[in-house]
Amino acid sequence: MNLPRTPPFRLDGKRAVVVGGSRGIGFGCAVALAEAGAHVIVAARGATEVQAAVNEMAQAGFSTEAQLLDVTDLDAVRDAFDVFGPIDILVNSAGSARHSPALLTTPDDFDAVSAINIRAAYFLAQTAAKQMIGRGGSIIQISSQMGHVGAIDRSVYCATKHAVEGMTKAMAMEWGPENIRVNTICPTFILTELTKPTFDDPEQRAWIDSKIKLPRVGRVEDIMGACLFLASDASALVTGTSILVDGGWTAG
Repeated sequence: MNLPRTPPFRLDGKRAVVVGGSRGIGFGCAVALAEAGAHVIVAARGATEVQAAVNEMAQAGFSTEAQLLDVTDLDAVRDAFDVFGPIDILVNSAGSARHSPALLTTPDDFDAVSAINIRAAYFLAQTAAKQMIGRGGSIIQISSQMGHVGAIDRSVYCATKHAVEGMTKAMAMEWGPENIRVNTICPTFILTELTKPTFDDPEQRAWIDSKIKLPRVGRVEDIMGACLFLASDASALVTGTSILVDGGWTAG
């Protein structure tokens, strides 16, 4: 009898770029990939933060390097990927939000959020895919549960994350013949330094708790396993879809 074997979750010999990888969810993803054996390039805008993240990972024995990168500068993105050389995995955790009632949304707010959440995400994926042609690879966008539902005061954010879900499906269809997989991870509210003010607001916290069906809020560690799955051969037939790490928020 020939027993089936579980595909490996290991990433030994793989090269990964994690954009927005110096803190929060992005940092968790960078650590998850490095723990599995990948060489991880941590890219972010803040020199101090990105170097601190890489130093901490290196002290843990992981293979990693730092790259300063503003994802809204498309020329800088192309130049950086030329320096990176061939990569196997892209995780894009760069994102922005400016919440307000839809009637009060300004063009500046709309453009600022769209520039990072849609435009930068689109061309990051395109740039990575060009390197993956003929080799295959995995592109992972950190999207949001708000790419599947709506929420008051979040019209712009929801619009951009719904766009990420749509372009992910289309890119997966186009690049599938090249064995390039494109997927999203859609977290609920994850407790980080960035989201702490939201969790500290009693009204917002009550709303979050009422929506999450499990008896706790999300942690960075909850995203790490999903990222490793999508980056590894364990998800070799998974593309054009999203993993909702939302505690049941979108279930109903």
